[in-house]
Amino acid sequence: MERAILDLLARRDPSSSICPSDAARAVHTGDDDGWRALMEPARRAAWRLVDAGEVEITQGGKTVDATQARGPIRIRRAR
Repeated sequence: MERAILDLLARRDPSSSICPSDAARAVHTGDDDGWRALMEPARRAAWRLVDAGEVEITQGGKTVDATQARGPIRIRRAR
């Protein structure tokens, strides 16, 4: 999942962000809504990448940490 997140970000403008659902969809191999079951693993992978200094998590365009994040998040390259 971490690789999917980093690959998606590498293909986007450096200032762009992705949603965890983008990574879940990239990893899911079926045509159904099975990617939804991968949402929590995608969020956890994003937080591991935060810990590694690779990405930042944002809400409303502002960086948040794991204790602040509630609801939808975005993932962007670390700045």
